[in-house]
Amino acid sequence: MVKAADRARDIGATAIQVFGDNPTSWRRRPEPPREAPAFRGRLADHGIGPVAVHAAYLVNLAGPEDDLYERSIDLLVAEMCAARAFAGRFVNVHVGSHRNTSVEAGIARVAIGVERVFAALDDSASADEPPPQLVLENSAGGGWAIGVTVAELAQLAEAVAARGVPRDRVGFCLDTAHLWGAGHEISRPEVVERLLDDFEAAVGLDRLSMIHLNDSKAELGSRADRHEHIGAGRIGPQGLGHLLRSARIATVPVYLETPGMDLGYDAVNLARARALMAGEPLEPLPPDALTIKGSRARGAEPAEPVEPE
Repeated sequence: MVKAADRARDIGATAIQVFGDNPTSWRRRPEPPREAPAFRGRLADHGIGPVAVHAAYLVNLAGPEDDLYERSIDLLVAEMCAARAFAGRFVNVHVGSHRNTSVEAGIARVAIGVERVFAALDDSASADEPPPQLVLENSAGGGWAIGVTVAELAQLAEAVAARGVPRDRVGFCLDTAHLWGAGHEISRPEVVERLLDDFEAAVGLDRLSMIHLNDSKAELGSRADRHEHIGAGRIGPQGLGHLLRSARIATVPVYLETPGMDLGYDAVNLARARALMAGEPLEPLPPDALTIKGSRARGAEPAEPVEPE
């Protein structure tokens, strides 16, 4: 973990997203890793933050299966508690799949689940160590996923508020590859502006806590989630650059989930994102860049919820 903080510093990152544990397992470690204090200290030394903790992919608060629902609530409570050890400001979670019931039924289950998560956290919280904000992520739409449209995100916000959850405890994350897969043509600046207008009117830009910045290999509206290097996919530099330069979201932290992290491509994609922010043209990628496969551990959502181990 300390090496991750140092690597973030070395590539010029000013924020970081981590997994608190294995993202494809129900089992959670009983105690935080021994490196957690050193990790927090190193991030503070480097001036890196906010820290986002990506919840396990198994969490599905929208599904009708009682056992999976209860296990999802327990797992998300564990993720929220563990995030404190990493100085996590956010715990980002995929909203989930209604599993061929209905969007409305799935949203109602999510709202009840979020209420129960915070009820469990309040029992263990202290004034000195409040829980992180829970951040609900938009979906590309595969496998009956919820949160595909701004209207669905607004319904989620309203349903959670109706359960008595304070507004500031729940935020939202927009993933650009998910937006594209869901049919938002954000390659065009005017569509980016319309999307921000819609989100501001329906949800509130003050509730946009995070952005996952990813280009996409998938077709527009395909409901597929396949991440690509910044500016090298079907969204392209014009739309992503317009989003990054928007003064309306200038204070929203942006996290990369692009391919090739282990091959050094996080540095490449961070440089490309900064070039787009500055309105500069992008340098050509190395020849092997587009042959790198994305992985679910870099933010892609499964088309179907993963069954328990």
